[in-house]
Amino acid sequence: MVDINFFPPEKDDIVNAAHRIAPYIRRTPVLTCDDINERYNTELFFKCENFQQAGSFKSRGACNNLLQLTPEERQRGVCTHSSGNHAAALARAAKLFGTKAFIVMPQNSEKVKIEAVRNYGGKIFFCEPILEAREAALQQIQQQTGAIEIHPYNNLRTITGQATACKELIEQCDDNLDLIIAPVGGGGLLSGTALSARYFGNNIRVIAGEPEGADDAAQSFYSGKLIPVRQPNTIADGLRTSLGSYTFPIIANYVYDIYPVSEEAIVAAMKRIFDKMKIVVEPSAAVALAVVMENVSKFIGKKTGIILSGGNIEVRRMAEILGG
Repeated sequence: MVDINFFPPEKDDIVNAAHRIAPYIRRTPVLTCDDINERYNTELFFKCENFQQAGSFKSRGACNNLLQLTPEERQRGVCTHSSGNHAAALARAAKLFGTKAFIVMPQNSEKVKIEAVRNYGGKIFFCEPILEAREAALQQIQQQTGAIEIHPYNNLRTITGQATACKELIEQCDDNLDLIIAPVGGGGLLSGTALSARYFGNNIRVIAGEPEGADDAAQSFYSGKLIPVRQPNTIADGLRTSLGSYTFPIIANYVYDIYPVSEEAIVAAMKRIFDKMKIVVEPSAAVALAVVMENVSKFIGKKTGIILSGGNIEVRRMAEILGG
């Protein structure tokens, strides 16, 4: 167990966040697929956050943050660093609530995510694709603009907003799940999922999926100390970040296990979802199904929720990944 030296979001915080953001996000559907269930002798329930506003679960946390800013804070604008999905979600939320968004993005961010930020009116500042460069650029922007930082994951309002996805999933499955799998990068979704499973579920075990080439969360989880990611190497661009000081303790205490998965399994999971369910997900979202595909025996006969975290990927890029 890891000491938690702060107060994590409580049940009422998540309930209030769900009500607060409801007018501005989608209650995304939960889909099943007989072909996939039969192949792995299990029951999977896919929470389709790839259908969410701005294409990912990140809209939940972004809206939850902006709705709690004071009018004076909103007037200053908001800022963040993000490889894409949080950037787009924050730019959208800023546009909804009449403020400006200043976004630091790595130079190697996916084009579709860059265009999404621009389409929502966000002002982009590019940097080298390393954490130190992202943080330095963000600090400079804050000094120049006075904007409020909305961290993509290490922020309690962000975590609370992301937790609403799991709350919905449990409700939509009538609290009839044994397990829930979420991908993990910075840990905002996973820590929120773990809290919601604890508050709203009935003995649901939460499992994380993580690329083998960016397995800092698994290393941190098993060592009991926060280990930052070093030179991540994965097609799952949304999972190349390290856990934070808020997300790590929640994950260490309330997540059941973390499974690193191969790049081959991530690609195979994307293909299976596209072929069998006829929906598009980005590599980071496919990681959750990849966990099942590489650990079949652990899920036989279980009812498992799968959070498909997002669907922001270019057609050309998807064709390249899937070998088309």
